[in-house]
Amino acid sequence: MQASLKASADGLWFGKDLSQPEPIPQVGIDRAVELMRIGRLHRYGETGGGAPEPSLLEQEYAAYIGAKYCVAMSSCGATMFVALKTLGVKSGDKVLTSTFTLAPVPGAIAHAGADPILVETTADFTTDLDDLAHKVATSGAKVFLISHMRGHITDMQAVRTLCDAHGVAVVEDCAHTMGAKWNGRFSGTWGKIGCFSTQTYKHINSGEGGLLVTDDEDVCAQAILFSGSYMLYGQHTSAPSHDVFERWRYQTPNFSMRMSNHAAAILRPQLLDMPRRAAIWNALYATLASQLQGLPNLVVPARDLREEFVASSIQFTLHLSESEILSFLAGCDARGLHIKWFGRDEPQGFTSNYTHWHYLRHTQNLPNSLSLMAGLCDMRIALSMTEEDCALVGRIVSAALAGI
Repeated sequence: MQASLKASADGLWFGKDLSQPEPIPQVGIDRAVELMRIGRLHRYGETGGGAPEPSLLEQEYAAYIGAKYCVAMSSCGATMFVALKTLGVKSGDKVLTSTFTLAPVPGAIAHAGADPILVETTADFTTDLDDLAHKVATSGAKVFLISHMRGHITDMQAVRTLCDAHGVAVVEDCAHTMGAKWNGRFSGTWGKIGCFSTQTYKHINSGEGGLLVTDDEDVCAQAILFSGSYMLYGQHTSAPSHDVFERWRYQTPNFSMRMSNHAAAILRPQLLDMPRRAAIWNALYATLASQLQGLPNLVVPARDLREEFVASSIQFTLHLSESEILSFLAGCDARGLHIKWFGRDEPQGFTSNYTHWHYLRHTQNLPNSLSLMAGLCDMRIALSMTEEDCALVGRIVSAALAGI
């Protein structure tokens, strides 16, 4: 990434594209080219072809995270939708979910025909356990789709205790927590099902893609069939026995949500590189947090010591009026630093909040989350950033705040 040659009036200019990913490892490129040359891009083969790349990825990711099974799909949204279907969610059911999340999460619930019931978010961007306790007891929902939004992990032992007491299954949206842990245990293994993203802007990159993990053989068999295996489910090496598929294969629809050979081939070498990437992201996060903490009207929440996060982004809260926040964002933009804000009246880019999801069937009163979103800002962390870049971000944010 080359910084722009432009400069602001005060000489501060960032100009890096924070959404620019690292290149695909050469071994992944070589394998992808090989697949293109032979044309075997679909994950299933009717005859021969050896082990499909997605099957190898599933095996490797299950081993990496310590799960029994993994199913590779076309997107994280697809894995969440399929997760709900494997748990029997049907039209008209209620599903608890996080208020601080992105549109694919309530979208997966709507895709299943169910109604999202939103749970309040605290000032540290995690689930409000008191509101969760109230809603698991009163909502009638049998599933909680928790979103570890932007990598902020709630006390998962407390979540499981609350949900288990009321027979509520936990599904984890881990789009932002690949490789992260809570209290030594991988994110995605605390619930009955974990859902991960391989979209370009996440921790490993196939453009688009998703990984579903579970220890439940019936969930896995259904997920494979839902994802679109036809009767070729035997080509999955991370899968239960044929007898389990016999319970489901005549009653499970095919939703054609498979991951391709091509996508999996690109992902496999990146998985091996996760520890290096995590160390870089977390070092950059720590430097950025130190630059931002202490600035006026800006709060970077403290992280729980039990949370082993992988920080591909950083969030902070501004205690300012709407007009002041808009002025702050304009000041950052003028210096080549682009920060997202969750408090906008209208959705912008990938960013939206629950007030923009007019398809929600129930009016929901979430004053704490509404107040939080009003000042919530979000910035990606590019792996190519340096300590000097982090210091420059701190100076630009400080200057933009001073210019309000």
